[in-house]
Amino acid sequence: MPVWPKSFHTFGINLKTASTEWKLRHARTAPGQQKTVFETLIPPLAKATYWRAAGLAPGMKYSDFRSSMPVSTHAGLTPQIERMRRGEADVLWPGRCDLFALTSGTAGTRKLIPVTDALLQHFRYAGLESLLYYTVRVRHAGAFRGRHLLGGSATTLVKLDRPELAPNHPGFAGDISGVTALTLPEWAERHLYEPGGTAAKISDWESRLEAIAARTETRDITLIAALPTWGLTLAHFLRDRWSKPNRRIRNLQGHWPNLECFVHTGVSIAPFADELRDVFGSGVTFHEVYAATECILGSQDTANGRSLRVMADAGVFFEFLPLKDYDEKRLPELGAKALPLAEVAEGIDYVVLVTTPGGLVRYVLGDVVRFTSTQPPRLLHVGRTDLRLNAFGENISEREITQALVAVCATHGWKIVNFHVAPQTSVRDFSRGQTGRHEWWIELRSGTLVTPTGVAMAGHLDAELRRMSETYDLRRAAAVLDPPVVRLVMPGIFKHWMHFAKKLGGQHKIPRCTTDRTIAQELASITNFAED
Repeated sequence: MPVWPKSFHTFGINLKTASTEWKLRHARTAPGQQKTVFETLIPPLAKATYWRAAGLAPGMKYSDFRSSMPVSTHAGLTPQIERMRRGEADVLWPGRCDLFALTSGTAGTRKLIPVTDALLQHFRYAGLESLLYYTVRVRHAGAFRGRHLLGGSATTLVKLDRPELAPNHPGFAGDISGVTALTLPEWAERHLYEPGGTAAKISDWESRLEAIAARTETRDITLIAALPTWGLTLAHFLRDRWSKPNRRIRNLQGHWPNLECFVHTGVSIAPFADELRDVFGSGVTFHEVYAATECILGSQDTANGRSLRVMADAGVFFEFLPLKDYDEKRLPELGAKALPLAEVAEGIDYVVLVTTPGGLVRYVLGDVVRFTSTQPPRLLHVGRTDLRLNAFGENISEREITQALVAVCATHGWKIVNFHVAPQTSVRDFSRGQTGRHEWWIELRSGTLVTPTGVAMAGHLDAELRRMSETYDLRRAAAVLDPPVVRLVMPGIFKHWMHFAKKLGGQHKIPRCTTDRTIAQELASITNFAED
């Protein structure tokens, strides 16, 4: 294969940007794109033994698929994924699968997801498209004239031995960001990819930061991609590392003058936006991509970034099950209630189902989304099906929790480092039923003008949530939900917990809320907070 000069690839990006802009302007093509994706996915899926036995047939119409194919979860597919892990072919997708991705484990145990060649093609296409959405926004391809620093997980994979079914073909597993970095097209690896193969292999996050600093100090970095939390850590580290006694680097643009884009995914950027803007530089544009281990769902296509455009032509078929109908105990009955992209409505919370070229069919992704428009299709990530505060009937989403804290901190000039919220049950009062409160664990950046107290923050958060959520306000008014408590922790506590949980760096993130107290109890043991 010839090695093309960088100018050739930049010219190609300009052409693809024009093509993507035309496509984005024709909003009504999304349903047709999804129809094509569906018709493309069904024949190979019908060749897989499991889906063929479940009733999937080549040429199946969507109406029959909708009424007869079951909704699936990872727990339900675990035996089939284990067969694939052991080396059995044609289980969920034609052929043998040798690559697997581990989910981030935000909602609990990390899960193994098959990564087929067809799924890798999806990630390559959707990953490039997400960056083209950015070039359309800013109307130039400047980001592609320099290098792209990807702050994902290590590319070191774990070997999966298969002594019985495939002794000469071992499998490998790792985080999806590491797997996809290993399979970049040659032109991207040659002209764009940083931090290079050696640094990318380092599993220890802090050692990798050192290697990134050494590798990229003299490179022309134009784009950085990472979770907001780890992007902030990376930026602080590099800025401090390269500053001299007589030359303080105020932000990364002071070192990389052509840095123009920060691509973020995984968690809401809102709690960290002001600090990220300060440490990256005011000229850096934020660009959000909606990505999961299973697939890429959407990307920002407007400057305000309030919601993300669904990537309807990227090889994944989407369905949306109204959250009000979702019940894990009734999954066999729910398939007919799921809606294709063409039938969704604005303002309704949906559970996302995906059918992918990785062998997943009507798979419950676990995400809850809300459409802000249908022409074109744009949505918000609201939260997770299993990460909500609802122990007392308050039904507060992860998004609402984040919005409340961001609003309170913005009012008082407090900067958020990390936080977690857990339910805390009171002594049962049989005259009132089950009662309790929310326990907030919050780490703030030091150096604020007004030093907060836990009691004051708790009052502000309570008032903000009562204003935002009718169900929360009703539970508070009925004394079913007591006022919250805030634990302000010392700097570094959440980083210490991430070390403890083996979740430092990469695609790992702290759950903003949980239905149990596992993380809260671990934080309590680290900080010596006593239950009260």
